Amino acid sequence: MSIFQAFNINASGMTAERFRTDIISENIANVNTTSTEDGTPYTRKVVTFQEKGASADFREVLRRNTNDFIGNGVKVTSVQDDTETEYKMEYDPSNPDADENGYVTYPNVNIVTEMTNLIDASRAYEANATAFEASKSMAQRGLSIGTS
Repeated sequence: MSIFQAFNINASGMTAERFRTDIISENIANVNTTSTEDGTPYTRKVVTFQEKGASADFREVLRRNTNDFIGNGVKVTSVQDDTETEYKMEYDPSNPDADENGYVTYPNVNIVTEMTNLIDASRAYEANATAFEASKSMAQRGLSIGTS
């Protein structure tokens, strides 16, 4: 593995985690959005990652040489709506978005979950930044050995 491949792997991880942080921030910002453009409450979004160049066929992975899988970094494969978590219903007949029974449907965003995910994304970003700095330090030491 070349030193530049290590830089690319760490940079892809930082980029993916920054994107994940942006989506988490969007979820938090819309925690009280009861009506979007289509008239429904905001739906929480979830980011999915995948290894760059990874094969979807598990049998193919087992047949290949293990040296083919040194590491290629990570990429964002999708941003999907969270359809598993239910919306919150709250009784508030004075709200303009209330239904005929006086209930307002709030987004399926849980602040505790989002803050936990935000801390996780932040720590993953920091780990990638630390690995990037370590790779950079190794490259600088290697260059200084050659000039001594």
